[in-house]
Amino acid sequence: MDAAADLFTAKGYTGTALVDIAHAADVSVETVKLVGPKRRLLLNAFTHSFAGSDDIASLADHGPVAEITAEIDNTRYLAGIVHFVAESNRRSSLLWTTLLSAAASDALLREDLDGLQQRRRADILVLVDELRRRGLTQTNRSRETTADAISFMLSPEGYNQLVLGAGWTQPDYEAWLASSIPLTCT
Repeated sequence: MDAAADLFTAKGYTGTALVDIAHAADVSVETVKLVGPKRRLLLNAFTHSFAGSDDIASLADHGPVAEITAEIDNTRYLAGIVHFVAESNRRSSLLWTTLLSAAASDALLREDLDGLQQRRRADILVLVDELRRRGLTQTNRSRETTADAISFMLSPEGYNQLVLGAGWTQPDYEAWLASSIPLTCT
């Protein structure tokens, strides 16, 4: 997955061949093909880069996120969630751009991306519920509107703009998220 992520990021979807991935990973092309078609490999490479695993139904149930959610202290909880997302975006934001571009011209990949987006939406709603349960939100906005705003803030596109484009440091980005999420929810 790491080799696939690196190549898709560097060469794009159409510029990356399965044989290139096999060579970079030092495995046979047949081994690479076991993952499935190229579009499945791209999607799995993104999920692996973002979450550290390529088969996650829900981030809320994912080990590292579940450990963060078990944190009782709200400040440490919020810092943990922010750090998890910031690091995930650091590893995967450029690959996300490749995934979006590829999905624009591949209908089957677009369907897979739509499914990923639905799971992301469900994860963000779980986050909103947890923020509300902890008293970190005091808003008249609907759950869905709050989720929209937080999803925008946590997006790979936002990371790319602020960190890669504007030159923010990773700690600056995390501090901004930690201070902005509660404000978004008020």
